[in-house]
Amino acid sequence: MSTPDTQLRPPRHRVSRTAIGYWSVRALLGWLVLLLAEFGWLLTGIGGHSSAPLITLIITGSLAVAHVAVMPQWRYRVHRWEVTSHAVYTQAGWFNQERRIAPVARIQTVDSERGPFEQLFGLANVTVTTASAAGPLRIHGLDRDIAQRLVEELTARTEAVLGDAT
Repeated sequence: MSTPDTQLRPPRHRVSRTAIGYWSVRALLGWLVLLLAEFGWLLTGIGGHSSAPLITLIITGSLAVAHVAVMPQWRYRVHRWEVTSHAVYTQAGWFNQERRIAPVARIQTVDSERGPFEQLFGLANVTVTTASAAGPLRIHGLDRDIAQRLVEELTARTEAVLGDAT
């Protein structure tokens, strides 16, 4: 039976506001690869005097601008997390949104990760692994110091629970 502290509900905390810039840069870099390839197609003239390369470049550029302008803000509004004495809550996504809860007693491992771009932005990701078939809970875009404290707190709580978390 669930208590008020372990019911599925929106988590209270947002990720770091810096994540908006991080997500923007990552999205922009992905689009730049495609745009450069299309620009090369336009310059080489492959396909004769067709306007297809230019039209494709304009459409891709428009989609890129829309994606980079909307997606990071949208993700920031959706991505949330919270840790209580009994559970870890996450909410993530932008088109497909997912809300999950993991009781502290079910936690098996707690990990943090920082790739090169996260390090540049002072961010980190925390992964909470349980025995659930749904897979681990992931909190992306946390401030590096908050992520470190969260890992320490969850590790201490997990160690305090007797049993093997299965």
